Amino acid sequence: MDLFSGVIPFVHVAEAGGFRAAAARLGVTAAAVSKSVAKLEAELGVVLLERTSRHVALTPEGAVFLERCRAAMSQLQAGREQVAGALREPHGTLRVTLPPVLGRGVLPVVARLSARYPRLSIRLVVTNRLLRLVEEEIDVALRLGPLEGSSLIARALRTPRWITVAAPAYLASRGAPTSPADLARHECIKFVLRGKVVEWRFRAGDGAIDVATPSRIVLDHSDLLIDAVVHAVGVAQVLDFMAAPLLEAGLLVEVLAPFATDGPPLHALTPARRASVPRVRVFLDALGDALGRGGRGPRSPPENGVRKG
Repeated sequence: MDLFSGVIPFVHVAEAGGFRAAAARLGVTAAAVSKSVAKLEAELGVVLLERTSRHVALTPEGAVFLERCRAAMSQLQAGREQVAGALREPHGTLRVTLPPVLGRGVLPVVARLSARYPRLSIRLVVTNRLLRLVEEEIDVALRLGPLEGSSLIARALRTPRWITVAAPAYLASRGAPTSPADLARHECIKFVLRGKVVEWRFRAGDGAIDVATPSRIVLDHSDLLIDAVVHAVGVAQVLDFMAAPLLEAGLLVEVLAPFATDGPPLHALTPARRASVPRVRVFLDALGDALGRGGRGPRSPPENGVRKG
């Protein structure tokens, strides 16, 4: 049984929506593609595609098989690139998914890599949705927070701090808070994530506590939150890397620094077979340099089923 001879034509037909379009992609005749897919269906003993005179659609069995084929093809391609291109200059399309809150920190890394490697293209998928890396052909996922068990390689980048910031103009007119209790008299700009307002967190002794602060302005977009603070609308609590360039430029000032506490850990996740692909390797190294604290440390033992790298 030779399943592989029909897999690629089948995937192209499913993605293109027809035999002629698939044939054009493959540089063969539509009849050859149809024959190859028919042979694959005969060998599997199931119908993968419903055919009419004008339309081709996946059967339920075809949809399941397509998902598996895509994952297998992705792994084969990654293996080929790893073996053949280990010493080559990074090239191709690097696909990265990240939550919006990380956008400001990652864009400078993307800009530097784009300038250094002209054959490298970078596609950022900015979303709070947790994408399936293999099935959706994602090379790297940046995640904030605890990791769930998986077969992905996890690289610890850093644990950012929650810091409280305001614009100099705001502090000049309202004064600077000296304790979390003082925030009751300030304009607090809050962030909402997945429909829930994120309460502010402060150091308390050897631990940390959430403090409910007043919030007349609530935003679900991290960049808008930062812009509102810069324009002296109020005080906000953010992860340190979100405000670092603005603090250095003097556009923002950190307040309540003695009460700053650790935020959620930041990791870069990648499928095991892609970790050594040149475009992935240089991106992870650049992230470690730009965002990491000890990101190149020794390999850690598995934690919750996720391998560390």
